[in-house]
Amino acid sequence: MMSFSLSTLALLMPYLVSALLLLLLLEQLSYLLKKRHLPGPFFVPPIIGNVLPLVRDPTSFWDKQSAAAESAGICANYLIGKFIVYIRDTELSHQIFSNVRPDAFFLVGHPFGKRLFGEHNLIYMFGEDHKSIRRQIAPNFTPKALSTYSDLQQIVILRHLRRWEELSRGGGAVALRQLVRDLNLETSQTVFAGPYLDQKAREKFRTDYNLFNVGTMALPVDFPGFAFGKARRAVTRLAKTLAVCAEKSKARMAMGKDPSCLIDFWMSEIVREIAAGNPPPPHSADEEIGGFLFDFLFAAQDASTSSLLWAVALLDSHPDVLEKVRQEVAGIWSPESDSLITADQIVEMKYTRAVAREVIRYRPPATLVPHIAMRDFQLTDNYTIPKGTIVFPSVFDSSFQGFTEPDRFDPDRFSESRQEDQLFKRNFLAFGWGPHQCVGQRYALNHLVLFISMFSTLLDFKRIRSDGCDEIVYCPTISPKDGCTVSLTGRVARFPNLS
Repeated sequence: MMSFSLSTLALLMPYLVSALLLLLLLEQLSYLLKKRHLPGPFFVPPIIGNVLPLVRDPTSFWDKQSAAAESAGICANYLIGKFIVYIRDTELSHQIFSNVRPDAFFLVGHPFGKRLFGEHNLIYMFGEDHKSIRRQIAPNFTPKALSTYSDLQQIVILRHLRRWEELSRGGGAVALRQLVRDLNLETSQTVFAGPYLDQKAREKFRTDYNLFNVGTMALPVDFPGFAFGKARRAVTRLAKTLAVCAEKSKARMAMGKDPSCLIDFWMSEIVREIAAGNPPPPHSADEEIGGFLFDFLFAAQDASTSSLLWAVALLDSHPDVLEKVRQEVAGIWSPESDSLITADQIVEMKYTRAVAREVIRYRPPATLVPHIAMRDFQLTDNYTIPKGTIVFPSVFDSSFQGFTEPDRFDPDRFSESRQEDQLFKRNFLAFGWGPHQCVGQRYALNHLVLFISMFSTLLDFKRIRSDGCDEIVYCPTISPKDGCTVSLTGRVARFPNLS
């Protein structure tokens, strides 16, 4: 029997090899037919495409796509059986952002995002469903809500600045990447879920979120022991935890308590609707709210981590900007007042806000925003994006188009006299564009302004520079290669009443 099987296999082997070669040939032809005249590799590795260079060195991979797209504004490549299109040109990117709908483009946020994030996620919604959710969350970002968050943000920032000062005592250097990530995770937990996460839940939350972060940069192998599989299961646990927070918040808001965190502002509107005799709003079940909150957490956590790190790096390399920030803050707020920065004082900090906006322009955290073409879409007069293509509009490239001397870090471009934020508004895509533009951008800017104000005022710092320290790495948003290593001396501990 064995000899028969082996002999049969030997006879079939040439046919199997021929069939495999035919499939590989068809794969290459399919790629070339979709690519047509676009810049990009002529030959791609079978099945996996160019995913290994992407995983090994994302920065180099995307830099090469940008360079390939320079002349035409667009280029092509192939990743794990998926044809991809990289868009460098701003106006072509606008066509993608402005056409997120069932018959055009589907925003995925990550090439394998739906498998990773789960079903209940705001970025995967269209039309009336999407508009309904955005209307529901609008009260989360009113001036009253932002003022409530501001106090919470500052208390967390001060707690962490004090810890950083202690770690650096005696002239020791500290790498800020993980420290800033911890700061932002505690900020997100405190602002979003407030009193509904106890210390034990926060520790589990931190562990699961770190698993998620690792998984976003891994191959999409969904088996036990692999980073992607661990991340997917961590997301499920995180969403369930946040669903419990939603349930607790609804009960508290039904008792007439004042909102103390983001989920309270959200749930108070839902509770008010139900109390008025109306049916619960669409997508207001605890499980769905948990998924949406995780979406908020992901958007706020990693983007802010990137921006805070680059703010420190850029302030260190531009001492004139740092001095102007310190002068402005000193004229508006003093730590000796034993009071937190008020909402009105944040508005007064015009130069510091310009610095924050320039940090985000110069180093936009989410450099690429993947979409999937739901049908053939004519992008230019001579190129139609095929259905099923993963499209990568480059926010990073757009940030360096149009602006005056775009390669220069220059906060004054956002001053009232120059107003480049208005002149080149279409190039400032860090918060997206169109129906899925970031709903929390005012919150994100306030957080960066508060951090810059307090970090600059309460700490003296010096970057410990090394070769290539300012090179961009993805983790998963962009970060300085060295994790932004600094030495710190400060005055945080002198003002214990602030927190």
